Amino acid sequence: MDKIPLCLIGCGGMGHRHLFGYKELEDSGIGNVEVVAVCDSQKQNAEFAAKEVKRLLGKTPMVFYDVDDVLNNSEIVAVDVVSQPASHHSIAIPALKAGKHAMVEKPLALTIKACKEIIKAAKSTSTILATTENLRRDPSNRLVKAIVEEGLIGDPYYMVSNELGGDDLFRITPWRHLKNMGAIGLDYGVHMADIFQYYLGKFEQVYGCGLIVEPIRKKPESEVWELESYKTRFQTYPDFVDATGEDSVIGMYKTSSGAMVSMAYISAGRGGREFQRSLHGRWGSIYAPGDRNGKPVVLKLENSVVSGNDIANLLDEFPIDEITEVFFGKGNLTYNLHSQDVDSKLMAIEFYDFASAIINGGTPEVTGEIGMHAVAAILGAYESSLQGRMVTFDEIISEEVTLYQDEINNELGLV
Repeated sequence: MDKIPLCLIGCGGMGHRHLFGYKELEDSGIGNVEVVAVCDSQKQNAEFAAKEVKRLLGKTPMVFYDVDDVLNNSEIVAVDVVSQPASHHSIAIPALKAGKHAMVEKPLALTIKACKEIIKAAKSTSTILATTENLRRDPSNRLVKAIVEEGLIGDPYYMVSNELGGDDLFRITPWRHLKNMGAIGLDYGVHMADIFQYYLGKFEQVYGCGLIVEPIRKKPESEVWELESYKTRFQTYPDFVDATGEDSVIGMYKTSSGAMVSMAYISAGRGGREFQRSLHGRWGSIYAPGDRNGKPVVLKLENSVVSGNDIANLLDEFPIDEITEVFFGKGNLTYNLHSQDVDSKLMAIEFYDFASAIINGGTPEVTGEIGMHAVAAILGAYESSLQGRMVTFDEIISEEVTLYQDEINNELGLV
């Protein structure tokens, strides 16, 4: 099988962005996915996505409004689950049990119990499960990983990962401020957690907390995303929501490599915005520019400062693989592209990885377990606050501490 017949499940704003990723993959000349179907319980979303598949990919897909109909269709080999996070488990589990391979948007699920049930379903049918996590695939993050692995700064002992500042407006959607829907502290926090576990290994201990800095979130004057799906959805938003879920997370982590990570994501606060992502070792420090901006990584050693493509000269192997070079150009560690184009390229890389795992019988880079570990890192900070102490990775994964998650599990029927 050269191309995996796939159904997109969840045709809202993020699902629309996924379609641009599939177009990017198809246009690259190495496409290994065919979007043969779309599914959304909201008829207008499904029909809009079908039109976009026709416009972007040149083929008319099957249209479904019920996931059961997708699972009963033998032509569909895999599903791309891009629904709201609270429903990830209720779609992914039956899909995997039906023998469909599944790629699930981050966060994999809202609780560890839900994550484990998804992973269990994949194992029971020997199907491929991947977590859709794209930021680690940015050339800048590939470069940082290579610097760490080749020991240019020595063994890292400390990492700082801070994104601070914001306002009282919705973070993309109103539901990102509701605990039982997947608030932004978790929804975005898993991005940051995946980056530090990609660099340094999964966390072993965490002491932290979650915060609701802005108790009332308001509708912005206009939608910042240019996509039609976002603009249409924007018209349905309420004027405000009372926040029940965290807009911020702070944690101090000990990782399996022994390094400590100080992480803070504060999507509020009126005093301006700040960003820092740096790693420190005995021989030097790395300053990463963030994600999807194309700016250069800076490496500071004892007697020199090296940045961007020049860092590659210090490495035994070039840090970017052939697939990444297909989308960002041969030898490019920086880029100057529109943010939507970068978004599509990073998605195309992860879609290719997922389909390749199915075709070749391999393992996707970001498995269900890795996706669960990122969820555990954020929930660990929340659980730590309620316990009033540091908690361990083992306590989170074994569900020994679940005070924060109990309400969500009850809401989701996972008891």
